[in-house]
Amino acid sequence: MTRPLYGIAAALLVAAASGADAETLRVEVKGLKYSPASLEAHVGDVIEWVNKDFVVHTATARNGAWDVNLPAEGSGHVEAKTPGLIEYYCRYHPNMTATVKISPR
Repeated sequence: MTRPLYGIAAALLVAAASGADAETLRVEVKGLKYSPASLEAHVGDVIEWVNKDFVVHTATARNGAWDVNLPAEGSGHVEAKTPGLIEYYCRYHPNMTATVKISPR
Protein backbone atom coordinates (compact mmCIF):
# COMPACT_ATOMS: atom_id res chain seq x y z
CA MET A 1 0.00 0.00 0.00
CA THR A 2 2.95 2.38 0.27
CA ARG A 3 3.47 2.43 -3.49
CA PRO A 4 0.25 4.42 -4.26
CA LEU A 5 1.18 6.95 -1.59
CA TYR A 6 4.49 7.58 -3.32
CA GLY A 7 2.62 8.21 -6.58
CA ILE A 8 0.28 10.69 -4.91
CA ALA A 9 3.19 12.46 -3.19
CA ALA A 10 5.08 12.71 -6.49
CA ALA A 11 2.01 14.14 -8.25
CA LEU A 12 1.59 16.75 -5.52
CA LEU A 13 5.25 17.76 -5.78
CA VAL A 14 5.01 18.15 -9.56
CA ALA A 15 1.84 20.25 -9.21
CA ALA A 16 3.45 22.45 -6.57
CA ALA A 17 6.59 22.91 -8.66
CA SER A 18 4.65 23.96 -11.77
CA GLY A 19 2.66 26.52 -9.76
CA ALA A 20 5.86 27.98 -8.35
CA ASP A 21 6.74 29.46 -11.73
CA ALA A 22 3.49 31.43 -12.01
CA GLU A 23 3.74 35.22 -11.93
CA THR A 24 1.33 38.05 -11.24
CA LEU A 25 1.44 40.56 -14.07
CA ARG A 26 0.01 44.01 -13.35
CA VAL A 27 -1.79 46.28 -15.79
CA GLU A 28 -2.51 49.83 -14.64
CA VAL A 29 -5.71 51.51 -15.82
CA LYS A 30 -5.29 55.28 -15.81
CA GLY A 31 -6.41 58.10 -18.06
CA LEU A 32 -8.74 55.75 -19.95
CA LYS A 33 -5.81 53.53 -21.01
CA TYR A 34 -4.40 50.12 -20.14
CA SER A 35 -0.69 50.22 -19.41
CA PRO A 36 1.01 48.26 -20.78
CA ALA A 37 -1.26 47.95 -23.81
CA SER A 38 0.34 44.63 -24.73
CA LEU A 39 1.43 41.98 -22.30
CA GLU A 40 3.08 38.56 -22.51
CA ALA A 41 1.99 35.91 -20.02
CA HIS A 42 2.18 32.16 -19.54
CA VAL A 43 -0.56 29.70 -18.73
CA GLY A 44 -1.00 29.81 -14.95
CA ASP A 45 0.07 33.45 -14.58
CA VAL A 46 -2.35 35.87 -12.95
CA ILE A 47 -3.17 39.09 -14.76
CA GLU A 48 -4.18 41.87 -12.37
CA TRP A 49 -5.71 45.17 -13.44
CA VAL A 50 -5.41 48.10 -11.03
CA ASN A 51 -7.89 50.88 -11.82
CA LYS A 52 -6.42 54.26 -10.90
CA ASP A 53 -9.30 56.14 -12.54
CA PHE A 54 -12.32 57.50 -10.68
CA VAL A 55 -14.70 55.72 -13.11
CA VAL A 56 -15.60 52.06 -13.47
CA HIS A 57 -13.89 50.02 -16.20
CA THR A 58 -13.83 46.40 -17.36
CA ALA A 59 -11.25 44.13 -18.93
CA THR A 60 -13.46 42.18 -21.33
CA ALA A 61 -11.91 39.57 -23.63
CA ARG A 62 -13.32 39.71 -27.15
CA ASN A 63 -13.27 35.89 -27.31
CA GLY A 64 -15.30 35.56 -24.09
CA ALA A 65 -12.41 34.17 -22.02
CA TRP A 66 -13.03 36.70 -19.23
CA ASP A 67 -15.01 39.77 -18.22
CA VAL A 68 -13.41 41.43 -15.21
CA ASN A 69 -15.15 44.36 -13.50
CA LEU A 70 -12.79 47.07 -12.30
CA PRO A 71 -14.41 49.39 -9.78
CA ALA A 72 -13.14 52.95 -9.50
CA GLU A 73 -9.90 52.93 -7.50
CA GLY A 74 -10.19 49.11 -7.34
CA SER A 75 -8.73 46.05 -8.99
CA GLY A 76 -9.56 42.69 -10.50
CA HIS A 77 -7.68 39.67 -11.78
CA VAL A 78 -7.89 36.53 -13.88
CA GLU A 79 -5.71 33.45 -14.32
CA ALA A 80 -4.34 32.85 -17.83
CA LYS A 81 -5.68 29.43 -18.79
CA THR A 82 -5.32 28.94 -22.55
CA PRO A 83 -2.48 29.87 -24.91
CA GLY A 84 -3.22 32.41 -27.60
CA LEU A 85 -3.52 36.10 -28.34
CA ILE A 86 -6.44 37.68 -26.50
CA GLU A 87 -7.71 41.13 -27.39
CA TYR A 88 -9.64 42.89 -24.64
CA TYR A 89 -11.43 46.18 -24.14
CA CYS A 90 -13.55 48.16 -21.66
CA ARG A 91 -17.29 47.66 -22.16
CA TYR A 92 -17.94 51.23 -20.93
CA HIS A 93 -15.15 52.82 -22.99
CA PRO A 94 -14.75 50.67 -26.13
CA ASN A 95 -11.84 52.78 -27.37
CA MET A 96 -9.79 51.32 -24.50
CA THR A 97 -8.12 48.25 -26.00
CA ALA A 98 -5.17 46.01 -25.22
CA THR A 99 -3.80 42.51 -25.86
CA VAL A 100 -2.37 39.62 -23.88
CA LYS A 101 -0.26 36.97 -25.56
CA ILE A 102 -0.47 33.78 -23.48
CA SER A 103 2.16 31.13 -24.08
CA PRO A 104 2.35 27.58 -22.72
CA ARG A 105 4.51 27.21 -19.63
